[in-house]
Amino acid sequence: MEKLSIKSNNHQLYYQPKDVWVGDVMPYGKEGKFFIYHQRDTRNPVPFGEPFGWALATTKDFVHFEDFGESLLRGNDNERDQFIYAGSVFEANGKVHAFYTGYNREFLAQGKTSQVLLHAESDDFVHWEKSETALELEPQKGYDIRNWRDPFVVWDDEKEEYLLILGARKGQDKHLQTGRLVKFTSKDLTNWEFKGDFWAPGLYTMFEMPELFKIGGWWYLIYSEYSDGNKILYRMSQSLEGPWIKPKDEAFDGRAYYAGRTAYDGKRRVLFGWVPTKDQENDKNNYLWGGTFVPHEIYQKEDFSLGVKPIDEVWNTFINLHDIVDVVIETVDTREEVTLVKNSGTLFNLETTISFDENLSDFSLRLFKNLETDESYEYRFNLDEGRLTFDKNPCYPWFQYMDKGLIRPISLKPNHSYKIKLIVDDNIMTLYIDGIALNARVHDHFGDAITITATNGSMTAINTKFSNEIKK
Repeated sequence: MEKLSIKSNNHQLYYQPKDVWVGDVMPYGKEGKFFIYHQRDTRNPVPFGEPFGWALATTKDFVHFEDFGESLLRGNDNERDQFIYAGSVFEANGKVHAFYTGYNREFLAQGKTSQVLLHAESDDFVHWEKSETALELEPQKGYDIRNWRDPFVVWDDEKEEYLLILGARKGQDKHLQTGRLVKFTSKDLTNWEFKGDFWAPGLYTMFEMPELFKIGGWWYLIYSEYSDGNKILYRMSQSLEGPWIKPKDEAFDGRAYYAGRTAYDGKRRVLFGWVPTKDQENDKNNYLWGGTFVPHEIYQKEDFSLGVKPIDEVWNTFINLHDIVDVVIETVDTREEVTLVKNSGTLFNLETTISFDENLSDFSLRLFKNLETDESYEYRFNLDEGRLTFDKNPCYPWFQYMDKGLIRPISLKPNHSYKIKLIVDDNIMTLYIDGIALNARVHDHFGDAITITATNGSMTAINTKFSNEIKK
């Protein structure tokens, strides 16, 4: 089979409107329905080439979407919201509120503050009336006037006031790790008081897309950062005053999943992030801003940390599942491989339950494999090192895939059973195991085989099911 190139924007399952790339998502959930406010970038000619507002799509099942087009309209090229950057949506006092970042790329050259916080109201979630004046939430003395964005508002029951947090940084040197979250408080959503730093850990150059939500007695702080792992992280606390505790696994996904926020519809909490494309759609290149929206359902574990799993309706949209024969692999000092599927196509799901003995050093799933050339993509579960990775295999001549950040910690025990769920939609691969996820964007198609490997030990893969057909 000749190796083919997979271009972006041919997804049948994950959400990406035609001829645009999805940027930051500002979700809101209510009564089983999610309102997905998001940025749409035309990449004309590059990301942020043309200004954008917030578009809106709604869904109840993450399979069917109703598209409303641009909902919160951008300003003209002379206005402070030439671009509408990220913010948050919530209901209060009988209105729907949007607090958002207005950005004008011309203002810095004119000596003006380029990022300001703005407010709009709606009666129907679709049509918005903007406030005529900017909120009195301008960058405070000592903070970078170029990085002051992504406000999130939450009601503090204990203090009976609104808390607004946003991403900021101290000083003007963007290389220093002075990124922090700052806070304002208000009783009425109109008059705000600056209360200083909310959390300044000294870990990153900047924070993006912060969010706060509560499950039971625990508060969770979710944010994105782009100077360390360039991904979505979280902390947890029993108080909005902190301390903000780092869980053992602080992430939900890897590098290829960014700028996520969550929403709760009354039944479940969903994380809304996007999987970026690669520059020039080349596996060896770095990621570009924006891509395709992929949801994860968030759940609270017994130790109060958070895990993720597939959305039920997304998983169950696959039909006519085929049972695959159970696999037993036994090896001492070699890698052995078994073919599970020969003709997967580029839209499919796969589920299997694995277990292994104490000698096994690693196992893997190889996807889009060409059985003649041995080329494939590979999710590798390195048990000795306790990590899940994604790469090309063979990766020769090294390197064939820019895999930096495509790693997740795993703690799998011998003689226990673990369920793996895999979704592939065109050039996005999403794997779930034991409460973690790892997305990858791929731009080659070597073949259509799926194989499983095991090295230096014994393993089984049972109750394996496969489908490459979805409901119409």
